Amino acid sequence: SRLKRKEVGNIVCATSLFFLVVVSISIMSHSSWCTAGGSGKGVCPFSVALFAGSAFSYLNYVRLRSKSAVAKCCIDEHKQTYIIAGDIGGTNSRFALHRPGQKDPLLVHIYPNEEALKTAPTYHHATLMPFLKKCLAEVDEWKALGEKEVLSQIQIVGCLATAGPVTTNNDVFMVNLGENGGSIDGNEIEQCQDGLLSLVVRCKLVNDFVGQGYGVLDLDYDKEVIELLPGSKAKMNDLAPICCVGAGTGLGECFLTKSSLATKLGYECYPSEGGHADYVPRGPLEVELLDYLKRKFSSDHRISVERVVSGRGLANVYEFLAQKFPTKVVKSVHEEFLNAGDQQGRVIGVNSSTEGSLAQQAVQIMCAAYGSEVGNAALKFIPTGGMFVTGGLAPKNIGMIQGEDSPFMKAYLDKGRMNGLIESVPIFAVMN
Repeated sequence: SRLKRKEVGNIVCATSLFFLVVVSISIMSHSSWCTAGGSGKGVCPFSVALFAGSAFSYLNYVRLRSKSAVAKCCIDEHKQTYIIAGDIGGTNSRFALHRPGQKDPLLVHIYPNEEALKTAPTYHHATLMPFLKKCLAEVDEWKALGEKEVLSQIQIVGCLATAGPVTTNNDVFMVNLGENGGSIDGNEIEQCQDGLLSLVVRCKLVNDFVGQGYGVLDLDYDKEVIELLPGSKAKMNDLAPICCVGAGTGLGECFLTKSSLATKLGYECYPSEGGHADYVPRGPLEVELLDYLKRKFSSDHRISVERVVSGRGLANVYEFLAQKFPTKVVKSVHEEFLNAGDQQGRVIGVNSSTEGSLAQQAVQIMCAAYGSEVGNAALKFIPTGGMFVTGGLAPKNIGMIQGEDSPFMKAYLDKGRMNGLIESVPIFAVMN
């Protein structure tokens, strides 16, 4: 069992450390071969280093064991445990309260980040605290207990999927959170004793696309996805890599692999920051767009593809077009756009159905760049287990994504000598 393997490892580690200490002391006692003149007096530098290293390793081992013991004791087996699942994007924070082992949530709520972060001192005070108060007010079993009993009888384990690279210290800096980016610290949330936040005894942060990657494994292919190339379901190879690319407030990417030596263990998901790879123009107008974005973001040489392929990217594209073609600007749409805050991309998407409008042109440019980037990911990972186009922009703009004549698919399939390879990859738009 995993526990037995861990304990065996601990014994081996402790024994090895003890052996190193004994050997180093022995060398120190018989060190004439490395002292001046071989007199046998003095201390061998090598033995001192070995002893110091052994002592440091042993103390670090004890520290890690103590830390592990502290971590284990935070879970109280006498309390009722609940799970909070969180999806923390650049625009919204979505939370769901679950009982362990039950798929249907007891409560779900969404908090717009821009509004929530205005006055709160920390991210968890801005969003997680209000959600816990909402649970107390609306979840029947919590209401029946009352706040005092909830604090004494309940504990929460949380997992928050965050739009950024999570460090080994269980924290993340999200460039899309708030006006200038923001931090979330899972350890700080665990240690917070402020009212209902003290219920959270565990808070694990993961990259948001790790969450999406594992999510695609649970999709209903008959109801929740659309084939973007005919016959994609039949082409799926259940031993091959899977790739997931999704645009929302930002652009996320991940990939999943399965060991051919231990297929029963299933897929493991790995995050990436592929959304920050370089944006590559596909025509003269896009070259002008690139130059505009380099000026806007004070970048001499490059711009991230996320600056174009995302909700905020869509706003960037519209801004460029409005500047270049001022006579085509619709005043009412433009005023709504200017007053929309972090919802500017939504305004352009909603107005994109008007034929020949700047809003429609902006969505076309964004979707072509989106298809091109998904094609790049397909070339890199050859995900014959499935390429999944996820995120909020896919279902909202499916008309410009689905179909071989769509801006998205034209760019996706435009890979020159590698077109045949691209066509062999099963590709889906996720509508959930």
